[in-house]
Amino acid sequence: MFTGLITDVGTLLSVEERGGLKRLRLASHYPAESLVLGASVAHNGVCMTLVGFGPQADGSWHEVDAAAETLAVTTAGEWKAGDRINLERALRIGDELGGHMVSGHVDGVATIVSRKDFDGMAHFEIDAPKALSKFIAEKGSVALDGTSLTVNKVSGTTFTILLIPHTLEKTNFGTRKAGDRINLEVDTMARYAARLSEAAAE
Repeated sequence: MFTGLITDVGTLLSVEERGGLKRLRLASHYPAESLVLGASVAHNGVCMTLVGFGPQADGSWHEVDAAAETLAVTTAGEWKAGDRINLERALRIGDELGGHMVSGHVDGVATIVSRKDFDGMAHFEIDAPKALSKFIAEKGSVALDGTSLTVNKVSGTTFTILLIPHTLEKTNFGTRKAGDRINLEVDTMARYAARLSEAAAE
């Protein structure tokens, strides 16, 4: 479980094809001594298991495997060496829950329709898959590339978000542009509310 508060932006060092999966190696600022084999780390919102790690200058490197299902339903299959990846380590008991509850199980891929910058901030218009748009509500929460964000407006399958300078600096959204595909996880509470509504109508 995660909070959607990005704790580091890693750099993808290499992608190795291994049959039906890809072995990804990334560099981050996490101290190597703080990493644990088998630990869960969200990569652009995708929960992945550490299968290897070690120290390097200014932090550490780690490896994760992206299986066929992950490659099919997220943007992980498109990642390439040099890409900046939002990272968040799993929530621990006692940690502050500053974003919202994020599972790390991506629901689908959304597309940035437009970006408008002003006063150091950025206004994004996002197009969500039609099947997921019913779970997105004004003033509700979504996780985009693992980042907990508040929805401003909704119109059909599109919605808008406003990113403050801190978020643009501390995540990979600073370089995001129109046409980019991003991982989308809808709010779990919205999913349950929709299911209860459907059950009541049956």
